[in-house]
Amino acid sequence: MTEVTADSASAAELRDRLVNELVSQHTIESKEVEEAFRKVPRHLFAPGAPLEKAYAHAVVATKRDENGITISSVSAPEIQATMLEQAGLRPGHRGLEIGSGGYNAALMAELVGAGGEITTIDIDADVTDRARACLKEAGYARVNVVLTDGEEGCAEHAPYDRTIVTVGSWDIPPAWVDQLAERGTITVPLRMRGLTRSITFARAGDRLVSQSAKICGFVTMQGAGAHRERLLLLRGKEIGLRFDDEWPADPDLLNGALDTERVEVWSGVRIPRGEQFDTLQMWLATALDGFCLLAVDPKLDTGLVSPQNKMACPAMVEGGAFAYLTLRKLGEEPDPVFEFGAHAFGPDAATLADAMAEQIRDWSRDHRGGPGPSITAYPADTPDEQLPEGRVINKRHVRVLISWPSEGLSPAS
Repeated sequence: MTEVTADSASAAELRDRLVNELVSQHTIESKEVEEAFRKVPRHLFAPGAPLEKAYAHAVVATKRDENGITISSVSAPEIQATMLEQAGLRPGHRGLEIGSGGYNAALMAELVGAGGEITTIDIDADVTDRARACLKEAGYARVNVVLTDGEEGCAEHAPYDRTIVTVGSWDIPPAWVDQLAERGTITVPLRMRGLTRSITFARAGDRLVSQSAKICGFVTMQGAGAHRERLLLLRGKEIGLRFDDEWPADPDLLNGALDTERVEVWSGVRIPRGEQFDTLQMWLATALDGFCLLAVDPKLDTGLVSPQNKMACPAMVEGGAFAYLTLRKLGEEPDPVFEFGAHAFGPDAATLADAMAEQIRDWSRDHRGGPGPSITAYPADTPDEQLPEGRVINKRHVRVLISWPSEGLSPAS
């Protein structure tokens, strides 16, 4: 057996193992997506990566910037499968991928078949050149690979039955909507108040209405659609507060917050290990003013704060005080439970901690285990009086309305 054949056999075995795991986890739900994953050789789109890494449940970085930050990658197979299931590509569809790499475009090409057409675009010539070469090597030269800013879509091959955006997007540009077919949909990792959800939108008049939303993460959009979060550093660089919007009116007020005694308030809301609570994160983002995400530098961590998540923990700021979500373990292994609470610092720490704990209770009572909110994108010029109740997030091109089921408490705008 030659080395090439041995590698091919190993790749096929690893690919089948990966797909079996995705099926057993119910990440892959349809036979069509399963067959596409079994057929497309993922390793050919991650040149230089060991086979085990190419078929691992992880992102494979393919390009980094001067600071070592990943700006192009082969996304984790879980999120690719999730988005393909959300999009629902069918034979004969015309599809657009915004943010290229090659592998996802090949999966899309398998799903639309010979009667369909896939176009993949990227702003980076290195990325499109690599995608074009990888697609050709893997047998998908029929995919259109176009070098262009994703903000403009690709009118050349429109209209599209399905558009899948594979970069984190803060906004929904008009071109993406204009280039949809009559019953087309957009599946996009949309960032809202710092939280990203993969949302499939369908048109309803002049609006886009969510059909599904899944937690996810992606490298961010470059070019005209780029939108950077603002970072407020505390205690040197140990702790950072990331704001997608609502930058504090006077951030200097927080300078001495960490010199005050920490206030702890426990909500009484308990959760077993393994229960998902991504709707809690979104509830807090919609219910709390001054919402942001707290992060701790692992190299500088002194243990001063103990957030639920040290990379991106829900937090809120008001004046010279801030609060963040935390957890404490109750009970012993193998069946511990955890209680949600709030820690806060600053002159009004008790007030903020109480407010966050109350919202945790509201979520548990009204939305825990539920479907989550509906998310609707309205044109940017839609007047306030024409918007239903909910949290409105203003972006350049759209106004995003996040509204919760009527049986729950809808946060004020």
